[in-house]
Amino acid sequence: MKPMKKLEIVIDSVHLNKLLDALDKAGVSGYTVFKDVLGKGERGLMAGDELTGVFKNNYVMTVCSEGVVEKVVESVKPLLKKLGGVCLVSDVLWLEH
Repeated sequence: MKPMKKLEIVIDSVHLNKLLDALDKAGVSGYTVFKDVLGKGERGLMAGDELTGVFKNNYVMTVCSEGVVEKVVESVKPLLKKLGGVCLVSDVLWLEH
């Protein structure tokens, strides 16, 4: 198993493409997107039950090396500060197969 960093990011659906562009520019080779995630945070309940998508969230998960995660944090932090959202970084073990 190989030590890696896992990034979990929740962002408004209308800003998803900006986030994915930032991940690509930082060198992230792949990610998984879960659309229309529900939850409650500092902006209240995100129920996802309206028509426009403005109040819907997306969850993005990726795993990368320590060097890449530093680049991701540098590019994502200002984006989240401006647009809102949450980013969690944790240590994981990658099962190479």
